[in-house]
Formats: sequence, structure tokens, C-alpha cells
Amino acid sequence: MSLKANYYDKPEGDDLFGKMIATNKYALAGGLGWSTIEVMMVSKPKGYLPTIARYVYFTGPFVGMASAFTVGAYAANKLRGRDDGWNYVAGAFAAGGVYGAWKRNVVSGLVAGLIFSVAGALKKQSVDEGWEFFPEVKHHAVSSINPNRYDFTLTQERERGWTTGK
Repeated sequence: MSLKANYYDKPEGDDLFGKMIATNKYALAGGLGWSTIEVMMVSKPKGYLPTIARYVYFTGPFVGMASAFTVGAYAANKLRGRDDGWNYVAGAFAAGGVYGAWKRNVVSGLVAGLIFSVAGALKKQSVDEGWEFFPEVKHHAVSSINPNRYDFTLTQERERGWTTGK
């Protein structure tokens, strides 16, 4: 299995390892990004070891929540024998449990599980019905990286070489 695996390459209930790679690569990227922002702007640790500890403190739970969701949804699919949104709800509450353990607060884990389950059920519905949960962003804005490509004037320039007809 390669790192280019996507979650929906195989049907639900198949290829747990590929689905783990697909979810964990996004969790790892999000965790490292969040950790970088936190280390540079909030905690500002002094030294290598405290910096690495902050990275592990944030990235570990992100990967744990992604893994718990994937395994929870996979296990629910295998146990129930059905492919529907309730599998994602089970995986979402497993991820919420990891979040609650990370924050050492049962209520925050339940709230996170509820929020994750709504998002997971909507995502499953979007996959089943064929609409996009996160549609592709179309950039229509004009960029000023190369301003020579665009005409920023209010009126276009007239043709060259015309005469008044006299």
C-alpha cells in the first residue's frame, strides 16, 4: 500500500491498513501544522527536548483520533454487516473518546464525539448520494503575482493606427 491511498479506494469494511494510511496522513499533517503554530506562537519552548515534547503532545492525539475513527468505523461495519452512516457515528465517538482522554475531561470527549458524529454522518451521506462535502475551491480572484497578465484599467486601450477618416 502506498502513501497515495485514499479512504474510498476500497469499499467499506475492506483494507483497514489502506484506510489507516489515508486518515493518518492527514492527521499527521494537521498535527504537525497545529504543533508548529503552537510552538512558535503560544508556548515557545526553550531547547530541543521541550519542542519535541510539544510536537508529540499535539500530533499524537491527532493521529490517535484518526486511527480510532478508522478502526471504529471498520469494526462497526464488520460487526453490523451494514454500510451506512451509523458506522461513522461509532468511529466518531471512538475518536471523541481519544479527545476526551487527551483533555482529561469526559464531557469534552462526549461533545467532540457528537460533533465528529454529525460531520461523519454528513460525510457518509455525501459519499452515498454523490455530492461533495468539501467542494473544490475555484479561484476566480485576480492575482497580482504577475500583473502584466491582467488588465487593471477601467477602460480598454483603443486600437492603434486608426484615423478620423479625413
